[in-house]
Amino acid sequence: MKTRAQAALVIQQVLDQGQSLSAVLPAAQEKVAPRDRALLQELCYGTLRWLPRLDAAVNEMMDKPLKNKSRIFHYLILVGLYQLIYTRIPAHAAVAETVNAVKLLKGTSLRGLINGVLRNFQRSAEVILLRIDRVPSIRLGHPEWLTKRLRQAYPEDWEFIMEANNQRPPMWIRNNSQRQSREQMLARMAEVGINAVAGEEGEDCILLERPCDVTKLPGFESGDCSVQDGAAQQAARLLDPQPGEWVLDACAAPGGKTAHLLERQPALAGVVAVDADEHRLKRVQENLDRIGLKAEVIHGDASTPELWWPKGQFDRILLDAPCSATGVIRRHPDIKWLRRDQDIRELAELQRRILIALWSKLKSGGTLLYATCSVLPEENREQIRAFLAATPDATLVPLHEQDTPACPGRQFLPGEAEMDGFYYAKLLKR
Repeated sequence: MKTRAQAALVIQQVLDQGQSLSAVLPAAQEKVAPRDRALLQELCYGTLRWLPRLDAAVNEMMDKPLKNKSRIFHYLILVGLYQLIYTRIPAHAAVAETVNAVKLLKGTSLRGLINGVLRNFQRSAEVILLRIDRVPSIRLGHPEWLTKRLRQAYPEDWEFIMEANNQRPPMWIRNNSQRQSREQMLARMAEVGINAVAGEEGEDCILLERPCDVTKLPGFESGDCSVQDGAAQQAARLLDPQPGEWVLDACAAPGGKTAHLLERQPALAGVVAVDADEHRLKRVQENLDRIGLKAEVIHGDASTPELWWPKGQFDRILLDAPCSATGVIRRHPDIKWLRRDQDIRELAELQRRILIALWSKLKSGGTLLYATCSVLPEENREQIRAFLAATPDATLVPLHEQDTPACPGRQFLPGEAEMDGFYYAKLLKR
């Protein structure tokens, strides 16, 4: 019952206080027995993944929603419903453990209500779900504003994207090609019982058959491999830095792309990794230290490079721009509830400012790779199309046959080749 109570508290922190799941879940996991930590994660991720559907089911069964101080018990009911619909936990155990959690949350008077709602759902689940699933945003577990944007941007693929967002994400590994070939790494993994295959995109990508603890990966602690989604691994490949060049990785945290650049091209003159979030910047240094790599790590705002880099221009710039993160929802289902429709315009404006500012730090003849983990055109192809139109010395370098100034860049959709949603556009400064 403690696990259910903690799950309800985590969901309350995300939905009512706007905190990210990755920020609040670890502390909650410390409060439950080690054997229950995976279950707590499953309940939190799953409930947030299917929030509209669970909410709609509760609304079908209750005349008045639980509000104010009683709101925590609404979240507890959602946790109960998630177990009944989506897990293999026996129904009687799911109901009993959820109802018993009421006591821990100091709401004994609501015990009968919560028990009644969950048992009512057990009896009427098929009818209730059939009724609420007529609304696409409910059936597919997305906020209405995001459903609308995806339908407009991807009239053929919006359901595929939303369904992919609700899948459990696979685990990708980046092989450190300075230490061994990908084939050698696959053989090392097979020796310790980790089944994996080579990824389709990029020569360093490895896709695990099922996720595992990083400590089980051979050579992880010494930097022989790293955890990084296959789509994110495209950045270093597409930027393609050459020996003797100076490279800037802007908005670099947590440092996976910085490290990959150095792994692919150890003969660089230097790499500068900058990020505005000082706390996350520590992870960049930790990643570099684990692998044994060196870069100049700077705390700074990418939109004002003159304040932290007065030394001149770069040969290549990787701009992994701040974005809505709508391409990585399967890894972070709380994004659906932490983002708002109005955020997209604000983010697009910030991206525009950073792009213009960093262009001034790129040498003539240099390359800038623009990247986001978003699937929304306003942050991606529309952003680059507008930049090309407004910047006379910017030329698009096509990444595929359909990559043109009218429709620039390469958009990976969530689930495509098992990867996250990502966008790339490559620009040359004439």
